[in-house]
Amino acid sequence: MDFTLKEYKTRLLNVKKSMQDKGIDLLISHDTANMYYLTGYDAWSFYYAQCVLVHVDLDQPLCFVRAQDSGGAYIKTYLKKENIIVYDENYIHKWPKHPYDYLVEIIKQKKWDKLSVGLEMDTHYFTAFCYEKIKQGLPNAKIKDSNRLVNWVRLIKSDAEINYMKSASEITENAMLTAMKVINQGVRQCDAVGEIQKSLFYGTTDVGGEYASITTLLPTGAGTAASHLTATQDKFKNGESTIVELSGCVKRYHSPLARTVQLGKPEQKKVDAMKATIEALNAGINVTKPGNTANDVAQEFWKVLDKYKIKKESRTGYSIGIGYPPDWGEHTLNIYKGDMTELKPNITFHMIAVMQFGDWGVEASESIRVTENGNELFNNFPKELYIK
Repeated sequence: MDFTLKEYKTRLLNVKKSMQDKGIDLLISHDTANMYYLTGYDAWSFYYAQCVLVHVDLDQPLCFVRAQDSGGAYIKTYLKKENIIVYDENYIHKWPKHPYDYLVEIIKQKKWDKLSVGLEMDTHYFTAFCYEKIKQGLPNAKIKDSNRLVNWVRLIKSDAEINYMKSASEITENAMLTAMKVINQGVRQCDAVGEIQKSLFYGTTDVGGEYASITTLLPTGAGTAASHLTATQDKFKNGESTIVELSGCVKRYHSPLARTVQLGKPEQKKVDAMKATIEALNAGINVTKPGNTANDVAQEFWKVLDKYKIKKESRTGYSIGIGYPPDWGEHTLNIYKGDMTELKPNITFHMIAVMQFGDWGVEASESIRVTENGNELFNNFPKELYIK
């Protein structure tokens, strides 16, 4: 197990308390990260129907997986064997037959079909077909959106979770250093990313890496004015900038980092923009402490941008921790004006300053932990424009 039995029990108690507060008797969690958080289940099986069921009166969740993946559930979770519910392979790609037909049968057998049922209505991999099967199969249930109930429980990390994120940050730094070495004029972007990915998996002498929930992002040249672009076969050119965003991953925990590298002498506007970016990041970081809010961090960040007359519409941060493709964000706290989420010790977020100016841009970010008296950065890597 990746965590102690005591920690899993504490997580379950916190989730059940939130369920009671929201009037939910039975929670069906399809979110891959939440399944891992609640049970320890970890496999590349999320492309097909699976979920965890939490009943307010049960001392363990139920893990619902396909037969081909049942071995992984027995190996990876802390659950009793009878709490692993396996559906047959004849449900796979047999529309309109669907695994949730069997899930509905299980719920009816347990006489849970008239309860208040919470669903994660806006989570990855929970398809419209999944929803319709539950809705049609449980006509007497009171179905409601759980409003990211488990995600919010995950917001404050345990010390064990923080330690995994710290290990991930060491891998992040190694990979970013590799990126700065291999991005050179005439090198193909895909070749550079090959070396970066190698570094992410090799990890450190103490801990190996895993696949990250987001691949290495590599906007280059005019692409720096866009977001979430990946490597191509194009070669790096003198005079162009490249934004590198990546994260190490340990036990599914991430510590993302973004930096900008410039080949050749940069234009003054890039130097100035990066200076403003760093100043804005530092302003937000400086007010990251218990008692302040996400809004407080955002207000200080945007004060700096306003001073330099830089317009930025997108959020500048989000909660991080467990991640599975396609995202390492937790879908809860946002560093954005108006988000009044209170910062508490062991809340962790990625504060990412993406500055785009039509046909060019710069970027820098930090993964941050709220401490008892202030904050600490997970990564230790210079923010300045890296000029080669």
